[in-house]
Amino acid sequence: MSCPHNNNYRDMEDSIHTDFNEDMSYADYLRLDQVLSAQQPLSNQHDEMLFITIHQSSELWLKLAGHELTEAIGNIQNADFGHAFKVISRVKQIFIQLTQSWNILSTLTPVDYLKFRDSLGHSSGFQSYSYRKLEFLLGNKNAKLLKVHQSNDRVYQELNKVLVQPSLYDEVIKVLAKQGLKIDKDALSRDFSQPYQSNTSVLNAWLEVYRNEEQFFELYELAEKLVDIEDAFQQWRFKHMYTVQRIIGNKMGTGGSSGVSFLKKALDISFFPELFELRTHL
Repeated sequence: MSCPHNNNYRDMEDSIHTDFNEDMSYADYLRLDQVLSAQQPLSNQHDEMLFITIHQSSELWLKLAGHELTEAIGNIQNADFGHAFKVISRVKQIFIQLTQSWNILSTLTPVDYLKFRDSLGHSSGFQSYSYRKLEFLLGNKNAKLLKVHQSNDRVYQELNKVLVQPSLYDEVIKVLAKQGLKIDKDALSRDFSQPYQSNTSVLNAWLEVYRNEEQFFELYELAEKLVDIEDAFQQWRFKHMYTVQRIIGNKMGTGGSSGVSFLKKALDISFFPELFELRTHL
C-alpha cells in the first residue's frame, strides 16, 4: 500500500515575491540586521545567549506596554473608554507574555549562571528604563530611582517628564469626579511626582460605582480592567522574584540590591489600592 503523503513537498507559488534588490523585505521592515546582531555574549558560555535573549525580548515587551499605557491615558483624558478598554486588555496580555518568559529563563541552572554572571558587571534589570517608565505610568512614583538613569540624559529627561505627570490612575480619578462622584481636592491636584496614597473619598466613590454598576457601567468596567492589569503585573513580579530565588538564592543582585528580599518588597505595592480595599466593604 502506498503512503498517502508520498509527496512530502510544498512547491513555491509563482506569485510569491523573491526579488528584493530594490524592494523592502521583511528583514528590512523589522531591521532584523540590527535586532538579531544585538545578542553579543561577553563570555564563551552557551547559556549566556539565553540570558541575553530573554532580557532583550522582555525590554521590547516593556516598551510596548509603555506605549499602550500612554495611549490609554490619552484615551481616558478624551473619555474614549471603548479604545481604553482595548488597549488596557492588551497590556494585560503583554504582562502574561512577560510572565511566561520567566519559565524559559528558569531552565538556567545556578551552576550555569555562575559561569558567566561576572560578565554582567553591575548591570541589572533594576536599571531598565522601560520598566521604570511603566511603573511611573501606573503610579508607582519614586524620584530617587531617577539616579540610576542619570548617565543617559535622554532617558533621564523622558522619565522625569513621566514622573511629574498624572499616572493612569490619577486620570481615572479625575474621571470619577467628572462623573459627579465626590473626590477630595487633594486627590485631584496633588504632587503627581509623589507615590499615590489611598484616599477615603476615592474609596467611597468606587464603592458607589460597584454598588450601582448599571448606572456607572463604563467606570465599573474600567475598574475591572485596572484590576486585570495589577493582577497580571503582580504575577509577573512574583515570577520574577521566584526565578531569581531559584537561580541565585539570597545572593545580592548584580546592581547592588539585596536581591530576592528587595524584589519581595515590590509585591506589597499596589497601583490601585482602593480597587482592592473596596472588596472588603461590599
